[in-house]
Amino acid sequence: MEFSFDVDALLPERITVLDQHLRPPARRPGTTTPARVDLQQQIMTIVDELGKASAKAQHLPAPITSASRMQSNRHVMYVLKDTSARPAGKGAVIGFLKVGYKKLFVLDDREAHNEVEPLCILDFYIHESLQRHGHGRELFHYMLQKERVEPHQLAIDRPSPKLLKFLNKHYNLETTVPQVNNFVIFEGFFAHQHPPARKLPPKRAEGDIKPYSSSDREFLKVAVEPPWPLNRAPRRATPPAHPPPRSSSLGNSPERGPLRPFVPEQELLRSLRLCPPHPTARLLLATDPGGSPAQRRRTSSLPRSDESRY
Repeated sequence: MEFSFDVDALLPERITVLDQHLRPPARRPGTTTPARVDLQQQIMTIVDELGKASAKAQHLPAPITSASRMQSNRHVMYVLKDTSARPAGKGAVIGFLKVGYKKLFVLDDREAHNEVEPLCILDFYIHESLQRHGHGRELFHYMLQKERVEPHQLAIDRPSPKLLKFLNKHYNLETTVPQVNNFVIFEGFFAHQHPPARKLPPKRAEGDIKPYSSSDREFLKVAVEPPWPLNRAPRRATPPAHPPPRSSSLGNSPERGPLRPFVPEQELLRSLRLCPPHPTARLLLATDPGGSPAQRRRTSSLPRSDESRY
């Protein structure tokens, strides 16, 4: 395929690798370029014309390879040029091979679904006048070395009958694994596929589930202290580990029984009546004619010096 510009100067190597940026490769030392030539536009022209020729050869309604598609996807395009003598010495393009990684759901031999991301053959074209000359195998072999893959690891998008014969002839790829999409994979595709294992959290046994935590259980063990003044009762002292021997003398106190945890209500009221009243309460009781005789006798027995303070 020839162009109006110098293909030999634009593509210095026999096989040029183009990515989504479609930048022209580095030029050889000593190569001159006409003034202000848009080299990227020439690259885009080559890509568009090769895509149209491939669609026509495969009887497709529209090209699947174009400069706009290359710029919007992370695909790689291998372009093979003809280095033989051409009219005006501008060179020509023999064909191209487009590849790219895609996430696919494919079926294995047991018809189980597998999510993989293999390198896919997306478009492959050699000019009709140069087929059966070894150019296709040269281009395909260069791509395998560059991408570091084996032929059986590839997935082919809608391969033509010519491409299937090509793979069978040069790489012995014949037995395919049936799929429900447009991609074709061959036997041995899953030999090097290692999907990442998903670690699930361990399932908790039913016996480990408790209605409340251990801290809640410790809280429930703590006894609630009664309100004042019921909490003022004397508590039982902790007996020593080795109690001293008891003496038989008459001066020792008899052994007491265990103390009661709470003071009865009658003893509490009796202790309150025996407590001396507050000086202010004595004054009120002395001036109150309706006070009880016991209270008047109790207050009248106090010294005069205490009463004179109020």
